[in-house]
Amino acid sequence: MPIPAIQWYPGHIAKAERQLQEQIKKVDVVLEVRDARIPFATYHPLLATWIGNKHKLLVLNRVDMIPLNVKELWTEWFLSQGEQPFFANAQQGTGVVAISKAAQSVGVAINQKRKERGMLPRPVRAVVIGFPNVGKSALINRLVNKKVVESARRAGVTRALRWVRISDQLELLDAPGIIPGRLSDQLAAVKLAICDDIGEAAYDRQGMAAALIELCQELGYVDGLNTRYGSVPTTLSGEEYLHQLANTKYRGDLERTSHLILNDFRTGVLGNIPLELPTKSVAPVS
Repeated sequence: MPIPAIQWYPGHIAKAERQLQEQIKKVDVVLEVRDARIPFATYHPLLATWIGNKHKLLVLNRVDMIPLNVKELWTEWFLSQGEQPFFANAQQGTGVVAISKAAQSVGVAINQKRKERGMLPRPVRAVVIGFPNVGKSALINRLVNKKVVESARRAGVTRALRWVRISDQLELLDAPGIIPGRLSDQLAAVKLAICDDIGEAAYDRQGMAAALIELCQELGYVDGLNTRYGSVPTTLSGEEYLHQLANTKYRGDLERTSHLILNDFRTGVLGNIPLELPTKSVAPVS
């Protein structure tokens, strides 16, 4: 089944992106948040240009939605690229203390330099950057230990930049999700849609459900599908699987079946399923 090209770039993102590039000049450290299920697809190709030589902490959120062995694979891969990944489950607070300490350690070094120049210390200024719906606002709320910004399981909730005081040592800038103006890598765009990291008006739900099935087959994560829906031959294409499941279980209702499959994946009902692995993905060039 041909999947229509996916493009999604709301006006508020374009505006926020311009403001963000101005605000980045004022920050000391960048917290880049990616989706642990799709670390490559949630990489923004312009981020390295924007942040220059500023300190950056890489946060892979939703670590609870990938298997432990896959977390270890990603750790090894990023370390081999010279980058220390921080894994988090921002909804539950897992990993947040380590992220906070790492950000504040940057502030210690900065204030030591300020002291040497005869300047007074100040809180370290950090910005949280990432694609829509990767958990930026949830991470900020955990860092503050209270709800100070809106957070929801859908793309596009945060629409304006806002500074949040974490402590006497740390200030955070919450920014709307950023996304390339054109999604030239359509496989990455499909993964973004499956993971609900772009607006649902941008894609065909049946096409994404079929693509999810084929990704699970390719990566060897079909147990969740079989447990949830009953054993279906892995020789079927994603579209054939979708039609067979709809006819067998849901009176031929493809739209209902597609919604169910995508929602089951997004809420973890199908198990902890990564859609990218370091050994089966092409890494972006930083």
